[in-house]
Amino acid sequence: MPVLQTNLRLSLKTILFTTDFSSASEAALPYVQALVRWYGSKVIVVHSVEPEPPPTLSMEPSPLDMNLSWQHAQNKMNEFLRSNPLPGIVHETVLEQGELWDVLSDLIRRHDIDLLVLGTHGRQGLKKLVLGSAAEQIFRLAPCPVLTVGPKAVRPSIQFENWKRILFATDFSAGSLKALPYALSMAEENNAQLMLLHTIPLVPVQQQDDVQEGARRRLEKLMPMDAADWCKPEYVVRFEFPADGILKVAQERQADLIVMGVRAAASPRTSAHLPWATAYEVVCHAHCPVLTVRA
Repeated sequence: MPVLQTNLRLSLKTILFTTDFSSASEAALPYVQALVRWYGSKVIVVHSVEPEPPPTLSMEPSPLDMNLSWQHAQNKMNEFLRSNPLPGIVHETVLEQGELWDVLSDLIRRHDIDLLVLGTHGRQGLKKLVLGSAAEQIFRLAPCPVLTVGPKAVRPSIQFENWKRILFATDFSAGSLKALPYALSMAEENNAQLMLLHTIPLVPVQQQDDVQEGARRRLEKLMPMDAADWCKPEYVVRFEFPADGILKVAQERQADLIVMGVRAAASPRTSAHLPWATAYEVVCHAHCPVLTVRA
């Protein structure tokens, strides 16, 4: 297993913040502001309006000057800007008509986005299967990392300063390890405690000691040799299903950020109907933001 280096600081030149002007989106703003302070990023604020067919039932979208949803979105964007949500931060706003993922993917490509930030209501169960999840579609399709603030994430008071405890969850796959450099960089940037977690379901009790020791050694090998200069890592092995184990450890250790890899989806349709996938379960129930990096 290759030894990682920590001397490569993340470059987050441009952050894309998507909003639907709800309280869920508002909950993500303090993290956008903090990331800009740390990395000197520019922010693009985007809201997409789904095309509406005109009353004649033509399949062509209504002209924008006749589209009530577009006019409402313009008013909401103006209200958002008047609230001065990003004081002193270089930013621009984008209001587009189109399906959300189509709008975001175009912006990610054209502006070379380094990080996408969003808040989510976290649909679950049958409602999710019927309606899909915009948040899961985004973090499974986005080529850049995605910071998702779920419905149970505790809102920071006034101004968010830093993440003190960061939890990195891995199954040792190549996909999950793509997220490790982000966990290391965020931990170094915040001088945070870094916890590395591996969960293993359905291991017989008589084998657990040996399995636990082997997994712990593999976790230790993930840390760069110079990490002791800035971090005292903690290695955690749990015999639980992944989502349950990640959420329990995050709660017990009072994690401020969860970092994990996610599997890519083949298409928007596929990503919107993956039932109860691990990453989405974590996002829905975690009391902190979740940074996902697509495999």
